[in-house]
Amino acid sequence: MIRHLILVIFLILLDGNSDPKDSSLYFDIVVKNKVVGSLKASQITKGSKTTYQSFTSIKTHIIKDIKVNYEYDVTFDNFLLQKADVHITVNDKPHAETSTLRNNAGYKIVKNQKESSLDESIEYATILLYFKEPAKISSCYSEQDGTMNTIVSMGNNSYKKINAKGKENSYYYKNGVLQKAIIDGGIVNFEMNARE
Repeated sequence: MIRHLILVIFLILLDGNSDPKDSSLYFDIVVKNKVVGSLKASQITKGSKTTYQSFTSIKTHIIKDIKVNYEYDVTFDNFLLQKADVHITVNDKPHAETSTLRNNAGYKIVKNQKESSLDESIEYATILLYFKEPAKISSCYSEQDGTMNTIVSMGNNSYKKINAKGKENSYYYKNGVLQKAIIDGGIVNFEMNARE
């Protein structure tokens, strides 16, 4: 009885500490060679479920002072997207909101209160670009736009992501780790540089 209890406790402790995939990444946001903000992206895995979160804060001056925050909360289970929530505020006021929820047929997407659907399984989404070099990946789901985007390899561990409107972002990796990205953020165009 006691041996059985010790074994159960040992297995619980082992399960709680055995996953090395939990991590956080930090980037500086640069506009015109000046650091104007930061991005923190985190990955937490428990069993078959992985939650990715990112928070980007930008303060800059475009005609007037502007403060933009991007928040992503994305969940995968067994390597399939289950849900994604994106909230963007400009000067502390809601600017855009997109939610994606997996259902039997695919996904229900609500973008700024307009509903649509996507009838395919999503294995790679934009937030994964922070954590996994998209080698051999040709498309990804944009949690912000609620659309599938194209990924094109440019060689030398660099990639271009093209959204449904033709806007391009570029991503540069070293040893599988994202080093730099050039982002068309809609409101603000910026560069992301990994912190050392």
